[in-house]
Amino acid sequence: MKKYYVIDTNVLLHSPNALYAFSEHNVVIPEVVIEELDRFKKESTERGANSRHISRIIDRLRLQGNLLEGVPLNDNGGILILEANHTATQMPSHWDKSNADNRILQVCKGLAESGNQTILVSRDTNMRVKASILNIQAEDFRNDKVSSIDQQYTGRVVAYTSSDIINDFHKDETQTIDPANLYIFDESASVLTSATFVTNQFLLIKSTDKERHTALGRFDGKKIVHLRYQKTNPFGVTPKNVGQIFMQECLMMNSTEAPLVILKGISGTAKTFYSLAVGLHNYMDCQPKVYQHILICRPNAMLDEGIGFLPGTEAEKIEPYMRAIKDNLFTLMSGSNSTEEKDVLQTEDTVNMLFEKRIIQTEALAYQRGRSLQKYWVIFDEMQNSTPRQAKAVLTRPGLGTKIILLGDPAQIDNPLLDSQSNGLSYASEKMMGSKLCFQVTMLPEECERSPLAAEAAMRL
Repeated sequence: MKKYYVIDTNVLLHSPNALYAFSEHNVVIPEVVIEELDRFKKESTERGANSRHISRIIDRLRLQGNLLEGVPLNDNGGILILEANHTATQMPSHWDKSNADNRILQVCKGLAESGNQTILVSRDTNMRVKASILNIQAEDFRNDKVSSIDQQYTGRVVAYTSSDIINDFHKDETQTIDPANLYIFDESASVLTSATFVTNQFLLIKSTDKERHTALGRFDGKKIVHLRYQKTNPFGVTPKNVGQIFMQECLMMNSTEAPLVILKGISGTAKTFYSLAVGLHNYMDCQPKVYQHILICRPNAMLDEGIGFLPGTEAEKIEPYMRAIKDNLFTLMSGSNSTEEKDVLQTEDTVNMLFEKRIIQTEALAYQRGRSLQKYWVIFDEMQNSTPRQAKAVLTRPGLGTKIILLGDPAQIDNPLLDSQSNGLSYASEKMMGSKLCFQVTMLPEECERSPLAAEAAMRL
């Protein structure tokens, strides 16, 4: 039996190709959704671009026949229907009939009362709650959702082997370990089992007979190899834990070998700090310069939606959202822990100079569409607030010699229509897992180095 999937506006604004995700079933768009899409089409944001895109898709489908009667979506029998009926369907008397959400729910109720198996698809949790009041089945749009946060790829694993193998591995940097000699701990069965590793996965290798006997390595797709940059101190920064050693390794690799780095984890684990440190090291300490530009973008929902109303130039509009970046730069540039006023002022001047001379450039994520970045060190911060479509857009921007770093915490999302499974950071992480060009590290809560209080709060809250 064909189902009727009624699509909420926020689904189409999030994923314009959502129409094609329902196989042989009927896809219903209430006419009020078209009106809502029209409201956003002039925006220069991702939402505006998606609005225009879905409008073009519907317009092309319109040429195939009468949308009110239904037009084919695919070869499987899927039908798109523009629904303008069910205006007389009874709704709770205290509900505002002019409200767009209520009109969408009225269409759902009318279809259900006509004997159709009707399902509302909405990214709005409150909309789904209101649907349950009317006994209407409601679902989130799951097509671009990935695994739950505790099952997402971390880019690292703890493995076990004998002390003899670890000793041989430590003899010199050309030594490797056969993955067949490594085991992982199966918590469900409380036993060591054979392991399968992902290309570019980092390993903390522990001895089965000596508790403190360990080694660090990386699976290159065939064997476990040594870390090359473990003893490096980019821009004077020294790694303080295993996670930071892994971070440093993939950030220090050149753009040919590691053009994409994805760093996830709670705040205070130095993701942004390390990305800036290695970027400045490549720009200032290396001759010739490895990268010609350092670019920082943040996909803050408020920024992308409201930037046009802030006063000043693009840089001035973005500046309030870049204060966290300046805090990290201040720490990097201060060097010593001197609290003398003249030293503090000098460091602040140095940080401001980096922006004034455009050594470090800042831009809104929405403005990256259509660009081709050559020899850029690009940091996309707070990417958990981006959509999968935005993540795809930024990962298709880099040209030769460009390195892309995606940062964020999938558990700390400000965008009301995203969650830990549907945001751009998690989406990119899961889809790029196993790529030879992508390196990933998820920082652990115990690796928070911001302060004892920050570490304690990360563990407890």
